[in-house]
Amino acid sequence: MPENTNQYKNSKLHLFISLITVLLFASSIITIATVGWHASGPLVIGFFISIVVLLRLQPHLAGFSFTFVIFAAVAASLYYPAYFIGIGEFEFKGLIVPLLMIIMFGMGTSMSVKDFAGVAKMPKGVLVGLVCQFTIMPFIGFGIALASGLPPEIAAGIILVGCSPSGLASNVMAYISGANLALSLTLTAVSTLLAPFITPFYMSMLADQFVPIDAMAMFLSISKIVILPILAGLAFNHLLHGKFPLIDKLMPKISMLGIAVIITVITAAGRDSLLSIGLILVAVVIVHNLSGYILGYMSAKLMKMDESSSRTIAFEVGMQNSGLASGIALEMGKVATMGLAPAVFGPLMNISGSSLAAWWRDKQPKEN
Repeated sequence: MPENTNQYKNSKLHLFISLITVLLFASSIITIATVGWHASGPLVIGFFISIVVLLRLQPHLAGFSFTFVIFAAVAASLYYPAYFIGIGEFEFKGLIVPLLMIIMFGMGTSMSVKDFAGVAKMPKGVLVGLVCQFTIMPFIGFGIALASGLPPEIAAGIILVGCSPSGLASNVMAYISGANLALSLTLTAVSTLLAPFITPFYMSMLADQFVPIDAMAMFLSISKIVILPILAGLAFNHLLHGKFPLIDKLMPKISMLGIAVIITVITAAGRDSLLSIGLILVAVVIVHNLSGYILGYMSAKLMKMDESSSRTIAFEVGMQNSGLASGIALEMGKVATMGLAPAVFGPLMNISGSSLAAWWRDKQPKEN
């Protein structure tokens, strides 16, 4: 009886939140159409928050809620940017690099020597994945940037996303979809550690016509943001694994919060540019992201990779470390322009990646 009572209460709550969500959506549309988008801030933000609550009420959909937390935060920063730029003389963009270093430390604590040993166990998969990662996205990004007609620094941000390594989100999607998780972890680890060398090389080759690129300065910046924190995380994991369970439990949540803060701050800093070219940039980012999935998957199949490994490579290629790209843009002093493409890419890739993972999950790989 108590179980039935709880189910009844949950269904009533779900219905109530659903009605609120519909009302907020309708009110947002009416307000934008009649008064103007400037007056719709609380309604739009409330709409995204209500979706988060709805998703959290359904355990099988709870994993999608973080993306809508990001949308709510981005909406808040677009409507009320002053609150997300700084306090007094302190600018919040100064938090971006420290937060990235914390995220990379967390990534290191989740790694082990086994992730790198995978190179020897799966040499073909790692080689195919790395070649796809560092050819498809940089050159697709370059082509899109040229064709987009966007301002040079914003176009350079598109290339920067393409030249970045894969991110931790790809590991989650590989797990959900039934792909080769071991290969995913290995590719993410190796591509991240290669980033200080490969990203500056590609940026100096592809993006220098848009903005001046100092490859050595970029190498040093990426090394500071990536290599040192990851090595510290690896050492922590090796020497102190299991001794601080609270840290193990909190690091994923801290990383998610850090990503949300980074995207919100960049959106606020580049609000005016984003409002003027937002739809074009969103369209460009979607094409870039989907091209990564499609070409990554097709390339793996052409190389006779099995289905689960092909899915993994699709995610590794299509889902970039947009947080790292944002940090590089900040280090270059162009977070409000070059940082926009990474800020848009992050939430959109989570939606597309989650959708693809859910679709593949219902189609179990048929191995050769």
